[in-house]
Amino acid sequence: MEIISQLLPFVFLIAIMYYVIIRPQQKEAKAKKEMLESLKKSDKVITNGGFIVVVHKVEDNFLTVKLNDDTLVKITKDSIAKKYEDEA
Repeated sequence: MEIISQLLPFVFLIAIMYYVIIRPQQKEAKAKKEMLESLKKSDKVITNGGFIVVVHKVEDNFLTVKLNDDTLVKITKDSIAKKYEDEA
């Protein structure tokens, strides 16, 4: 009985850490993966560098994006932070 009463606080702490830290990170990673898989041509995205670009071509691990009318750049999907939603 003593062992159970000594281990109970540790079990409680592990459960709290799971629900506060691990579970939200897993949900966020799943949402980002779904967002990356749903990207298509002419979507606006924000890169980790802060650029707002337009997707020109989607490949397996890379995206070709338009920085402006003339410039096409190939970037990895990991460098996408989020989709850009126009405020209109």
